[in-house]
Amino acid sequence: MAASETHQAIETVFRIEQARLIGGLARMVRDVGLAEELAQDALVTALSEWPKTGVPKNPGAWLMAAAKRRAIDGFRRKKMLTRKHAEIGRDLEDERDTSVEDVEKALDDDLGDELLGLIFTACHPLLSAEARAALTLRLIGGLTTDEIARAFLSNEATIAQRIVRAKKTLGNAGLTYAVPRGAERKERLASVLEVIYLIFNEGYSATTGEDLIRPALCLEAQRLGRILAGLLPGEPEVQGLLSLMEIQASRLHARVAPDGSPILLTEQNRAHWDQLLIRRGLAALQRAQALGGANGPYALQAALAACHARARRADDTDWQKIADLYDTLRAIMPSPVVDLNRAVAHSMAFGPEAGLARLDEIDPAAGLQNYAPLPAAKGDFLFRAGRPAEARVEFERAADLTRNAREKAFFLARAAACSS
Repeated sequence: MAASETHQAIETVFRIEQARLIGGLARMVRDVGLAEELAQDALVTALSEWPKTGVPKNPGAWLMAAAKRRAIDGFRRKKMLTRKHAEIGRDLEDERDTSVEDVEKALDDDLGDELLGLIFTACHPLLSAEARAALTLRLIGGLTTDEIARAFLSNEATIAQRIVRAKKTLGNAGLTYAVPRGAERKERLASVLEVIYLIFNEGYSATTGEDLIRPALCLEAQRLGRILAGLLPGEPEVQGLLSLMEIQASRLHARVAPDGSPILLTEQNRAHWDQLLIRRGLAALQRAQALGGANGPYALQAALAACHARARRADDTDWQKIADLYDTLRAIMPSPVVDLNRAVAHSMAFGPEAGLARLDEIDPAAGLQNYAPLPAAKGDFLFRAGRPAEARVEFERAADLTRNAREKAFFLARAAACSS
């Protein structure tokens, strides 16, 4: 294998193993920031050694062993407690004689999944809600600061500073790595759900790059959601989030044409929607509603997705119900993005002029000035209202704002269609 191919393979393996690696290391060294540094050190070591020796059969275990060795060296240099040194040293010796499965089992915490344990740790009450989500997306989702900034409708410098401050806050507090239990776990649940959904959204509609979707992120978010739902079956919003992700993921690949361009929801081939995921999503929604959580933010969004999932044809979609659900969601969880989606629903239920009226109600200072979906929606409303010249301007603005190559081409195509 050529060196460049080996480097690419190493980077791919690291992206896959990164979150679990950091989670396992954090459980041992009791410091999330140090765990991330050790994981990066292991990657540097792999980039140096694997081109000469080849990619090992168990790359995840190799990276963990390399990170553990680095941790031991660090503890020696800093003259840390002999007990801690011996404990990690024994773990390393044990790993040499056991399988990867045995190592993973030994590292499991009471949540049964290191990634969730790491999410709960990053979502500590000492941090603001924004900092918790940003830090966890960086550690678990492996997103860049730019991608996180797009998810938060913020800028890269702000997010980078937020992540650095979050790590320092956790480190300066002298906290040990611990999975919360009881009331403390429940307090952090809202932030955990937010993080999982942000990871899913980045996969469902990539903010940057050449690809419209990043299925691996969606799958990871769904996996985390399923584990959390199994561990907390009585939490309606956990079931609501799981329902929302399953239903949204059911049409993931129908959203993209063979050339990679996006396909509007109303134009998708519904025969390509994954019926198994739809059934799973509807079942989770039913559980959320049975638990009394029908008006929870995630359950409401899942109910919106279910309206589309139940419609065999686009023309069968109950847009009146969708508009009503958005009215309820806006009252429970007000946000500029909800307002934008509500405007879309009203445009479909009551006509494009109604959608334009709802857009006019959105506060100009709400943070959507540089959000590509806003001019894209306005362009669609204007086009359907018979105002193509104005629509073209909006589609061109959307193309200028998006950082995703596929979206840009799509918006430019819609702008060109306004002149035909």
